[in-house]
Amino acid sequence: MALQELTYRDALRQALIDSMRENPDVIIMGEEVGRYGGAYAVTKELIKEFGAERVIDTPISEPAIIGAAVGAAMAGLRPVAELMYVDFIGMTMDQLGNQAAKIRYMFGGQIGVPMVLRTQGGTGRSAGAQHSQSLEAYVMHTPGLRLAMPATVSDAYHLLRMALTKPDPVVFIEHKALYTMKETVDLDAEPLAWGKSAVRREGKDLVIVTYSRQLHYVMEAAKKLSTDGIEATVIDLRTLNPLDFDTIREHVERAGRAMVVSESVMTAGVAAELSARITEECFDYLEDPVVRVAGEDIPISVSTALETGSVPGPQLILETARKLLGARVAA
Repeated sequence: MALQELTYRDALRQALIDSMRENPDVIIMGEEVGRYGGAYAVTKELIKEFGAERVIDTPISEPAIIGAAVGAAMAGLRPVAELMYVDFIGMTMDQLGNQAAKIRYMFGGQIGVPMVLRTQGGTGRSAGAQHSQSLEAYVMHTPGLRLAMPATVSDAYHLLRMALTKPDPVVFIEHKALYTMKETVDLDAEPLAWGKSAVRREGKDLVIVTYSRQLHYVMEAAKKLSTDGIEATVIDLRTLNPLDFDTIREHVERAGRAMVVSESVMTAGVAAELSARITEECFDYLEDPVVRVAGEDIPISVSTALETGSVPGPQLILETARKLLGARVAA
């Protein structure tokens, strides 16, 4: 077994290396991905092995990066386009949402766009309102785009490897606060199937559905809930499109109560979609309304204290779960 202790960053880098060694059609393109090694050092030194023809430093133009990646994918390559921050995805929505997402449909299935857009989202670095957003709802809302958001080091490796085999565009959002997290990863292990969620913890009282960095906050809260005698099932979505609703349904029907936790904003966000669907499809099994725990509907502040307070943390998740269960315990 290829067991290695890796950081989240290193796992992503290894996934790119392994994929590029196996498939000469895989290329990387983006701002400073070559000589500099990427904004978060994921592509560091890859240019030494694969050369400037496969690790391409582009002009500072997000629409040009994604437009070129779409064209390269249609022409037979398998590009990995990096956007420094998910906040810049709005500038690419014609190329990504109006072209890449629709090509297979508009060409009657004759051609696809097998590209991966890697980008970084979320809070945790005091980067201000224009570099700290969680915009996955933009992607989830657009038919034709696949969306992966790994929460663990193992998933960072295996999901990126799988994304680089898909026939249609995958948006791969990495949480910027996870890059230094370490785990022992089995690179040769058979991963969970693409589009399958992971049940990280099982309990009979409550189901908490989450993804990306919020998984770790939810797991911390679930451990504290256990000391109160409340046992929560924790579901890590891993991919938001495809969405594994079968696993959610199975556990919600068993427990009768559900929470959805997301760093994305509350209004019209991922938590809103998931809570609505749980309500619609599991209504007869619910003991209480589905509860959302999500980001505030405000621009993210550069202030560390205000930034931390604008998104869910372990304490808010814990308090909300206690309230939902009606647990009268000491805070």
